[in-house]
Amino acid sequence: MFSKEFQHKYALTDQGVQNTKKGTLWTVVVNLVVMGGMGILYLLMRSFMDTLTDGAPLPGAVLPVLLVVLFVLLSFLTHLQQYKATYGLVYDEVRDTRLTLAERLRKLPLGYFGRRDLADLTETIMGDVNRMEHVWSHVLGYLYGAYISTAIIAVCLVVYDWRLAIACLWGVPVAFGLLFGSRKIAARSSETTKAAALQVSDGIQEALENVREIRATNQEERYLAGLNDKIDRHEKITIRGELTNGLFINAASVIMRLGVATTILVGASRILAGQIDFMLLFLFLLVITRIYAPFDQSLALIAEMFLSQVSADRIREIYETPIAEGAETFNPQGHDIVFDHVTFSYGQKEVLHDVSFTAREGEVTALVGPSGSGKSTCARLAARLWDVTGGAIRVGGVDIATVDPEVLLTDYSMVFQDVVLFDDTVMENIRLGKRGATDEAVLAAARAANCEEFIQRLPQGYNTPIGENGARLSGGERQRISIARALLKDAPIVLLDEATASLDVENETKVQGALSRLLRGKTVLVIAHRMRTVAGADRIVVLENGRVAQQGSPVALMEQGGLYRRMVELQNESARWQLG
Repeated sequence: MFSKEFQHKYALTDQGVQNTKKGTLWTVVVNLVVMGGMGILYLLMRSFMDTLTDGAPLPGAVLPVLLVVLFVLLSFLTHLQQYKATYGLVYDEVRDTRLTLAERLRKLPLGYFGRRDLADLTETIMGDVNRMEHVWSHVLGYLYGAYISTAIIAVCLVVYDWRLAIACLWGVPVAFGLLFGSRKIAARSSETTKAAALQVSDGIQEALENVREIRATNQEERYLAGLNDKIDRHEKITIRGELTNGLFINAASVIMRLGVATTILVGASRILAGQIDFMLLFLFLLVITRIYAPFDQSLALIAEMFLSQVSADRIREIYETPIAEGAETFNPQGHDIVFDHVTFSYGQKEVLHDVSFTAREGEVTALVGPSGSGKSTCARLAARLWDVTGGAIRVGGVDIATVDPEVLLTDYSMVFQDVVLFDDTVMENIRLGKRGATDEAVLAAARAANCEEFIQRLPQGYNTPIGENGARLSGGERQRISIARALLKDAPIVLLDEATASLDVENETKVQGALSRLLRGKTVLVIAHRMRTVAGADRIVVLENGRVAQQGSPVALMEQGGLYRRMVELQNESARWQLG
């Protein structure tokens, strides 16, 4: 019953399977104990009827009271254990699932996030896990426990009277057959509803991220109208899906309850024929009142179990995506970065073709070229944020594809144009570069990055919270904190991606001064669109359409002519452009 296929189907961990087994076991025990209570009631009624019909003496009050007390005690204890097994353990499973997903996402290649919408991933970790939590706690244990306890009770009923047993139980397999037959309809409905919900989430996230642009272009009404359409569509699809599922669930419930009518009809006919007495029919009617009860909750939620397949598939897709793995040690002979006939593809589209060059230790190697030529892709491949499709990248003679990314990145500092800061203090944002760094080391890095002048103006200095992604700082200030972080890390390899492209002249000068201190003696790979930024580089690699078009020193490339010289001349010409 609880096979690997079952575990795979419901995206359960090994511990989750064990929890489901415990929940099922205690559900069976609870159902049998409750049915035992019906047995006690039957015995008491049987004794009372014998007194009425045969004049038999009534039993003493002690035994019935003891039986009732025993039943109440057993019922309390078994229900308590069932609660712990179906809810308490599942809450631990949900916690572990979210932590496992987060850990898994941490180890996935960056290319995975390029293919997936971040709102979609957030929905998986929060919404899909929530849906699965409801299935794990409310459905699986109760449903499978109901199957087992009903099978046990059915055997007992057949021993008493197989005709009444059939009349009582025929509706259960028919009802569940109807529900299981509607699974494909439920799955399609769930996929459509999930897609509509994601459109709403994407629309809301997009509106929040681009609220300034929406207001600046006077597009509020048009954008909100589009968002309202998405919300209305989601509402209609959800109502239609709920209605469809509700029809099947209620039809199954009605069919199952028809067992009461057939039991009364068969039992009455057999009493009239003198084949059974009234008390046997009474026993079966008592059983019916309880035998359907375990299925009541399951019927109400079994549609959710079918719908959960979409959520389980989305969770399982993260589990099954290969993570970036490798050796836990990294001992390169120096820090030269060698691209050896590297190719790389986004899906089916190849964006780098047979790229070969070397960024030497102690030198600045610049990557230049038109937009879309593959510069940023090379930088990310160099840090194994993505894995190459073909060829190899070696650092100090070691193929980086054989090294665990987290171990590899201890030797890298990265400063990108799009700085990422956390909603924390200036001190902690800089300390992110080196966990456990002392306050003195953080202050020294901040001074080296020319941060002190603006930090001193902040209300609480280094202990000032800077808001989400540094919202309380200017672009130049955010960039200098990023450089301070890199200085604190003091890694032997530095990757710069348009680190000064969006800064004004004053901030650019200050940032360049900080960068000069960061780059001394390191292996430096710089990406830039401004040719004057890389004029002092030791080596320039010119990329065009994902291929190396030229490489050499700036002077040599100017003498060669070609793409590099044309780019320099075009930028010099644009620098002379004036308004009017």
